Amino acid sequence: MAERKRLSDVEQQALLAVWRLGEEAWGANIRDDLAAVTGRTLSISAVYVTLVRLEKSGFVTSDFGEPEKVRGGKAKRCFRIAPDGVTALKLAREQFDRLWAGLDATAEWRRG
Repeated sequence: MAERKRLSDVEQQALLAVWRLGEEAWGANIRDDLAAVTGRTLSISAVYVTLVRLEKSGFVTSDFGEPEKVRGGKAKRCFRIAPDGVTALKLAREQFDRLWAGLDATAEWRRG
């Protein structure tokens, strides 16, 4: 893995959205997917800052697609999950699974 670092919640969610969206993983779609699935509304700049950080860490790659077919249309920056990104997500999931292990999901929360 490029860097053995723990992923923040936003990084995990962005990575999962990139993986889920496949070839449709560009900024606006990622932001919309995160809002639909998590209820979390992020600005487009927050999404891109997170994606660039993930790319620098080797967890995603990106390239530019074809420009939109409107006058002055911009090319979309498309993201793909990298093998190190899959590894990081699996590690994070394993850590949470270990934390949840032994907890009864139907038990009432107790105050300490």
